[in-house]
Parts: sequence; structure tokens; C-alpha cells
Amino acid sequence: MPPTLASLVHHSALKLTVRAGGDRLGVPVRWAHVSELADPVPYMEGGELLLITALKLDAENPEAMRRYVRRLAGAGVVGLGFAVGVNYEEIPKALVDACQEEGLPLLEVPRRTPFLAISKAVSAAIAADQYRAVTAGFAAQRELTRQALNAGPEGLLTALAAQLDGWAALYDASGTVVAAAPEWAGRRAARLTGDVERLRERPAPASSVVGGPEHEDRVELHSLGTGRRPRAALAVGTAAALGTAERYAVHSAIALLTLTTERSRSLHAAEQRIGTAVLRMLLAGEPDHARAVAGDLYGGLLDAPFRVIVADSVPGPRGTAAAGDRLGALAEAMEAAAARSGEAVLVVPEGERLVVLAADGGAAVAACVGWAAELEVVRATPEHATADEDELVVGLSAPAGPIAAAAAYKQAEQSLSVARRRGRVLVEHEQLAAGSVLPLLADDAVKAFADGLLRPLYEHDATGRGDLVASLRAWLSRHGQWDAAAADLGVHRHTLRYRMRRVEEILGRSLDDADVRMELWLALKATSTEQ
Repeated sequence: MPPTLASLVHHSALKLTVRAGGDRLGVPVRWAHVSELADPVPYMEGGELLLITALKLDAENPEAMRRYVRRLAGAGVVGLGFAVGVNYEEIPKALVDACQEEGLPLLEVPRRTPFLAISKAVSAAIAADQYRAVTAGFAAQRELTRQALNAGPEGLLTALAAQLDGWAALYDASGTVVAAAPEWAGRRAARLTGDVERLRERPAPASSVVGGPEHEDRVELHSLGTGRRPRAALAVGTAAALGTAERYAVHSAIALLTLTTERSRSLHAAEQRIGTAVLRMLLAGEPDHARAVAGDLYGGLLDAPFRVIVADSVPGPRGTAAAGDRLGALAEAMEAAAARSGEAVLVVPEGERLVVLAADGGAAVAACVGWAAELEVVRATPEHATADEDELVVGLSAPAGPIAAAAAYKQAEQSLSVARRRGRVLVEHEQLAAGSVLPLLADDAVKAFADGLLRPLYEHDATGRGDLVASLRAWLSRHGQWDAAAADLGVHRHTLRYRMRRVEEILGRSLDDADVRMELWLALKATSTEQ
């Protein structure tokens, strides 16, 4: 520990005597400084032992000494050393009383003890303390390295907590606690998820301190990773601010965990390359080859029903760079959820898109659906309506196996297309199959086709020479039954037959053709809300 006033008083060579403030000798001394100025405060930094002979002080004036001592205490001076036998044979009572009133320690320095000896003693003690801290830091680094090699991150956290006499926790990319030491610290660390998420929004390396009346300890948060987006975070909790040796230990832990994180990123990149190959083989209809390449990397993912997820971005008004971050955040959320549940997931970046194979009913799919639901809420806010951000859309296939992977991929792409048209974040393929085809007719291209097909009939009716559109709709709805359709219209069946011949003449199409009847019916449905 650094030198204190008490350690200087007990220094046998200095022969210092306490004249005031004896109950405050445990305060650390940052430096010993000599000044005979009447007001040395502008030149002080705090933590100094000030050494004086009162050469320029009215040391016997009680009011002057009270002002002088009050100024020193306010500037953070931790003690006052007064040399006797120079200007005064003993310390003036006014100064002693002022120090006692202010609680500032006052040390009597005998004539045979030069100020230089006190400065050397303080300097030597500070150097010795720094040496001890560095030595302890190197020892902590060796121990942390040994634990990291032999026991992984969990062993490193255990050793770090012991070095700090506190606790330590490691968070993954989603802000979830993946390891903590001691065991009880996991509950404490889990309460800091919001602070970790805010830290991850800042470029690495980043750190923050969490503390205050509402916290039972002082917590430091540090991001881990060398990329623009941190991959993990470290939290350390202690009862007080870290000392030099403890700081060395924390920095060593950050370096070791960052190396682990970066190595994991390299392995992750290699896994993604394998995943890309596996995905291409599945889509090419070669599930056996895909299994052979995947090996045990993806566990039983290819042996059970899985979902194919395709995510894409829609550029904002000015084309922001947020899309990549959003795709990365979605991938991290799914991978973290899968890791927590012990399930395999295959994530493949595909250009500006993301393709994921995840177990049906698993945590990764649930995380994707939950993530999309949260984004839907954000999009509904007034603030988002004016934001210039890229939008993310996601398509989710029905459950499939390796043999049907290509069909599942197509389902996911179809769902993605529908999500983009409808302004949705996520659409599941089951929603399309369980719904109706009619909402799809709202597409602008379909409406344009319908308008072009039926426009001659609407123009004919506008002249007042008949009601061909209504007649065509009634006839098609009755499946070509003349009597039933004529009854619906309130006209004779011969009149209806004449109108249908006019429809064929105007459109140049035969109503005997089932494809023509289908196209006309869909065109009527597509334009029914506009005419």
C-alpha cells in the first residue's frame, strides 16, 4: 500500500511527532512538497504532505492560521509538517489550534531532520509500493494465464475474483451472463444487462463504472473484442476502487478474454464457410454430402425438422449503413439463444442477406420471432416514421427436412417477398398457406393487369349502353349458370347471353376458356375496391 502519515511517523530515522489530527494518520500520502508561500493552494493537486518553516506566515495570528489551514484542507492537503528550531523554536499555538479545529494532521519536524529526508522517505515508499503492485500484477497475470489455459474462461474468472477480493462475470454478444465467479455473482451480474447493452452500443474498447447509493458494490464494465461491435463484456465488482495491482489483473483478464474472443471469431468464420458449403449442398439436393461435410459440427440439426429463415434489408431514403448491423444483431440473438439452450444453428451470410437453418420449435426460431415482434413495436412509434433507417424483413419457412431443404428455402423467400410487400418485419409460410390468396391481389402489378384487362368493359358501361361488368361478375359467381345469374341481375337469360357475347367481342376472348374465366374473376376481385 502507499505511504501514510502513520508510516512516516513510525519511520525511526525521521523522528516526527504528532501535534494535531492524530486520528487521521491513516490517509495515504501522494507526495511531500515544500512551500513557504502564504497561499500554496494553486500549486497543489491533493494528497500532499506540505512541509513549512512558516518563513512568510503570521503563524501566531489565530485568524490568519485558521484561514491558512482551511485553505489547505479544502485543497486536499493530507498533512502539515512544521520544522521547529528554524523560524520558531516550537509550533505556534495558533497553528496547532487551527489544525485541531480543522482536523488536519500536524507533524513536528525536529531541526536535525531535513525536509529532503522526508521527501526521500515518501518517494522510496511510493516506489516500493509501485514495485509491489507491478510484481503482484505480473504474478496475477501468470495465474490468470494458467487458469485460462487449463480451465478456460470460468477458471480465469475464478482467479480474477480472488485477486480482486470481489466478483467477476462474462457476458456474451447478446448481453447474457455466460459465466460468473463466485457462483452467487451470477444473480448480481444479471441485473446489469441493461448497462452491458448500452456499453455494447459504443465502439470497442469501451468501459463504464456502475455505482452509487442503489448499488451494493462498485462495478466496472469492459467491452471485449477488437471489432467495431464488441463481441462480449467483462464485469468486475469490488467494495472499493481498484488499486494498481488489481488494475493490472483486470487488464490482463481483458487481454486474455479478448484473445479468446478473437480466436472464437476466427473459428466462427471457419464454421460459416463450412456452413455455406453445407447449405449449398442441401439446396442442390445432396443431403448425404451435406451431412458428410457437416460432421458433428451442427449436431442433430440435419436429422430433425428445421426451419429456413431468410432475412434481407430494405434501404432507407438515403441508404443508411444500419442494415448490416441489424442483420448482425439478428444473427447474434439467434446464436446466443441456441447456445444457451444447447442446440445447433447454421448461420450463413449470403451477400446482403442472411440465411439460417434452425431447429423447428427451438430457441433460435423463438428468438427470431421475438426479435421481429420487438422491431414491429419500434416501427409503430411516431419517431420511427421519420427515421432514415434501413428496414429489415424476414421470411420463415414451414418445417422441413434435408431432402426438402430447397423447397423450404423457396418458402422462406416467398414469405420474405410477402413481408416486404405488406410492410411486415416477419412472415411465416404457414400464415400464407392458412390465409387467402385474395390479399395478394393488392399488389400494384396485379392491379395494373386487372385495370388493363377490364378497362374496355368499364368504358363501355360508362356510355350507358349496358352493364357488362356487373353481368360478368354475376355470371362468373354462378359458375356460368344462366338462369341463376339472370335472376341475380333481374334480367332475362337471353339478355344476359347477349351481354356475355358483347364481353367476348370487346375483350377478344372466349368465355369457354377456363383460364380466361379465372383471369377475369381475379381481375374483378383485384378492382372491386377501386371501381
